[in-house]
Amino acid sequence: MNWDQIEGKWKQVGGRFREKWGKLTEDDWSVIAGKRDQLVGRIQERYGMAREQAQKEVDEFISTMPSEQLPVDTSAETGQARRAGQH
Repeated sequence: MNWDQIEGKWKQVGGRFREKWGKLTEDDWSVIAGKRDQLVGRIQERYGMAREQAQKEVDEFISTMPSEQLPVDTSAETGQARRAGQH
């Protein structure tokens, strides 16, 4: 899974991040709002670690999230199938 997928589905997957990094506050999550650099910075700050370590932990965590578990937006695909059937 890549960060673009996560950012696009942040409302659906954000809870997984909240479980992992429980020290982050509601204000932190509001600021993060799906932005990777903000997540890394807040983890660095709250957990007292180097930025490189925080980046590594985020990368490792997202590598464990299978993309097939993400909610899929099929509206575009459905529209394409309908258009294809109309031709």
